Amino acid sequence: MIPKLSIVIPMYNEEKIAAQTARTLTDFFDGKFPDGDYEIVFSNDGSRDRCAEAVEELQLPRVRVVGYPDNRGKGSAVREGVLAAVGEAVVYTDCDLAYGCDAVFEIYNELLNTGSDLVIGSRNLSADGYEGYTFLRKLMSKTYIRVISLLAGFSYSDSQCGIKCMKRSAAEKIFRKCTVNGFAFDLEVLILAGKYKMKVTEFPVRILQHRESESKVRPVRDTLKMLRDVIRIRRTHKNFTPEA
Repeated sequence: MIPKLSIVIPMYNEEKIAAQTARTLTDFFDGKFPDGDYEIVFSNDGSRDRCAEAVEELQLPRVRVVGYPDNRGKGSAVREGVLAAVGEAVVYTDCDLAYGCDAVFEIYNELLNTGSDLVIGSRNLSADGYEGYTFLRKLMSKTYIRVISLLAGFSYSDSQCGIKCMKRSAAEKIFRKCTVNGFAFDLEVLILAGKYKMKVTEFPVRILQHRESESKVRPVRDTLKMLRDVIRIRRTHKNFTPEA
C-alpha cells in the first residue's frame, strides 16, 4: 500500500533528539492516520553519533532510516530522503520539529486543498511567525531572505523556511535535478519548480522550537557560501527546459 504522506527528517549528529522526534511524530500521525497511511523517513547525513541507531532501535513500524557514511550537507540529506520516500505527498522539516507536528499536517492539507504541486511554509505570512526572535535576529533573517530572493529571481516571502510539502510527482522531478548539497538547496527547489511551471502556494507558519545555541548555521560562512551557490544554481539551470 502506498502511504498518503511521507515525512522526511534530515539529521546530522542529532542523537539527543532523534528518538524523541520519531516517537512524537509517530504518536501524532497515528492519530491522524489510524490506518497507518504514512511513513517517516530519517535521512542520516553522515552523522558521527548514534542518532541513526537510536531511531532504528525503537523499531517503529512506519519509521525507517536512510543515509550515507560521509557528511555532505542538509541539501544532500533532504534529497536522499525525498527520493527514498514513497508517499503520495512528501513533507520535509527539521529534526527538532521547529514548526511542530500540527504544521506538518496542516501544510499537507494545504497541498490537498489547493491542488498545488508545492506548498512552502512562510514565517512572513503570520503575525506571530517570528515570535520568540530577538529584534536583531528577525531583522537579519528578513534582510537575508530578501537579498537571496532578489539574487535568485523570485518573490517568495520566505524561501528558506524549513518546512515544505509537495506532491511526490513534483518531488521526484525537482530532486532528481537538484545538485546543491548545502543550505541553498531550498532555492534550487524553487527555481526548478519555476522551470517546471509548477503551482506553488505559500502557507503561514511560526517557529515553536528555538535551538539557537545548537544551530548548525554559521551566519558569515554559510551566507557567503549561499551567495556562491545561488550564482552556481542560476548558471546550472539557466538553459534547462523540461521535456514536453
